[in-house]
Amino acid sequence: MPKKKDKTEASEPVPATDTSAMLAISRALADPRRTEVLRMIATCSATSCMDVRQSLQMSPATLSHHIKQLENAGLIETVRDGKFVRAHLRRKVWKAYLAYLKQLTV
Repeated sequence: MPKKKDKTEASEPVPATDTSAMLAISRALADPRRTEVLRMIATCSATSCMDVRQSLQMSPATLSHHIKQLENAGLIETVRDGKFVRAHLRRKVWKAYLAYLKQLTV
C-alpha cells in the first residue's frame, strides 16, 4: 500500500526562475485580506490560525479559504498541533519571490 504524504512535510522551495509559481504567488497576494493574513503569519514564527481569525475578525470558513490559497501558492506551511493549526511563512519561497520581482525591474 502506498504511503500517504504527510501534510506537515516540507515541500521543495520554489525556484526564482519558475514563472508559473511566481505568478501563483502574485495571484494569492492580490487579495488584500489574504495579504493581511500572510502579514500576521509572517510576524510570528508559528502562529495559530485561531489567533489570526480573532485578530482579523473573519469567519473560520473565510480564513480556511485564505490559508488554503496561501498554502497552494507555497507561501506558508501549516502544521496540526493538537486541536490547533499553526501556520508559518516559508521564508525561502518568500525570498525567491522577492528576487523574482527584483529581476523584473532590471
